[in-house]
Order: sequence, then structure tokens, then C-alpha cells
Amino acid sequence: MRDINEDLLKQPFDDELASIARQFGSLLREIVETVDRWGLKKHHLAKHRRAAERFFDEVAAMPCSTGVAAALQKRIGKNRENLFTFLHYDGVPWNNNNAEHAVRAFTRLRNTMASSTAKGTADYCILLSVQQTLRYRGIGFLDFLRSGKTEIDI
Repeated sequence: MRDINEDLLKQPFDDELASIARQFGSLLREIVETVDRWGLKKHHLAKHRRAAERFFDEVAAMPCSTGVAAALQKRIGKNRENLFTFLHYDGVPWNNNNAEHAVRAFTRLRNTMASSTAKGTADYCILLSVQQTLRYRGIGFLDFLRSGKTEIDI
């Protein structure tokens, strides 16, 4: 959704892009209303599967002449199998906020590193993965290191 909004801000007079954005926004609002009311239960979200398929079919059939709309059309088609995965499983979030938060620390480091070895980056990724796992489980990173444990308890 964020990418679509950014494209719309850059291309406010692209009617094809606006049409795709309107359809996607409408579908997503209906889904979010269901999530707000019933939670992430596939039983309740299943009613949106047909609308999601219809959205994909309509976008694929659109004649897109502008570059931005055609690129979005291609991207939606490419991600058709994954875009609404959460409709098929219990407890899968409809957004990727958790994933974005998990990689934020790595992104900050990547943006500030002038150079690094492949081994240094790999080691950092391992430490970051451990740190993020501990964070989501409410365990302090330093406390875990001091404990001498080599595995994170489930």
C-alpha cells in the first residue's frame, strides 16, 4: 500500500494508477474491517478470497499504457500467490510491520557501513537475529549473553 501511495503522490494525474489504487484500497479496507472485528481467523477472512481473485483478474485485464501503472500491474500479477496469503491461514498478519521492525536495525547498519567483509556482515546478521528473537520474547540481550546459554528457550 505504501508503494502505491508513493506512486500516486508522484503521478497524481495517472488515472490507470488511481484505478488500481482505488480497487486495492477498497479491498484492503474491507479485509481490515474483518480483522478488526474478528481477528486473524481464516474462517472469517475466507469471505474475501473471491474479492481478492476478482481484484487480480480485473487488474490483469486492465489496458495500462502508463509506465507506472503497467509496472504496478506487473508487480501485482507477479505477487498474486503471496499478496493475500493471510486469507488462508490463522494468525498471519495482513501487513508486514513485524518483518519491517525486525530488519530495521540491519538497515540502519547497512546504510552507515562504508565497507564490510562478507564474514563481518554474516556475523552481524546472526547476532541481529538472536537479538531480535530475544527482544520479541522479552529477554534482554545482555542478560542472555551473561547466562552462558547457547540456545533460546521456547
